[in-house]
Amino acid sequence: MRLNFHQIDAFASRAFEGNPAAVMPLDAWLDDATLQAIAMENNLAETAYIVPRSDGVADYDLRWFTPAIEVELCGHATLASGHFVLSADASRDAVTFATNVSGVLEVRRNGSGYALSLPALPCTPAPLDAAVDAALGASPEALLRHPKGYLIAVFADAATLRALTPDMRATARLPEMTVIATAPGDGANDIISRVFVPAAGIDEDPVTGSAHAALAPYWAARLDRDSFTAFQASPRGGHLHCTLAGDRVVLRGECVTVVEGAFLL
Repeated sequence: MRLNFHQIDAFASRAFEGNPAAVMPLDAWLDDATLQAIAMENNLAETAYIVPRSDGVADYDLRWFTPAIEVELCGHATLASGHFVLSADASRDAVTFATNVSGVLEVRRNGSGYALSLPALPCTPAPLDAAVDAALGASPEALLRHPKGYLIAVFADAATLRALTPDMRATARLPEMTVIATAPGDGANDIISRVFVPAAGIDEDPVTGSAHAALAPYWAARLDRDSFTAFQASPRGGHLHCTLAGDRVVLRGECVTVVEGAFLL
């Protein structure tokens, strides 16, 4: 069996930036074990599978797999999936994806890039936690948590955030799967972040759309405006523009296709 394979750098203006995702269009779903095995073989932060729908609910079904697990929400691989569909059809302005847990997500053309609408994930202030300090190797000035498995650690400045050297085993033992460190920006962007997901097989994620669905409500309130620019300071790095729109977060960014081929199964 030959499966189409497209590797796309999301939240990137050129190759080797942003977060790479595999996008694999299917005619029908394969069994879950095979989907997970393919994602493990791809060994990217996410492999996105899309299957066409014809019922009017959405254009495609969409699921995301890390090398270790299936996840409930992934922003960068959704953006990459939108790029794949819209790049193939210049007459389309938008594409919608139905997901198992996160509802219908839309990717729409926006200048040279795209706008991705995700559900907002507002986090609740939480007490400081010595286990978080030990895992991240530094003490944040505030913590916020979300029951869907997001932890935000707020640091005073970008220099402290950039210098973090987390203990990944300790980070993986924290109750939340997605550990987000953030701070005010240090020049070109309003905020900066880093994201660690070792419990899902990803020590440091390059650029994380779902993390910004959690960051946007916090920073919109702190900055006292609904829109701001963000930089995720991983080794690859990636830029996003974030807008809080009611109970949605709109992320804007570009994508670059870097590999096209066939997966032989």
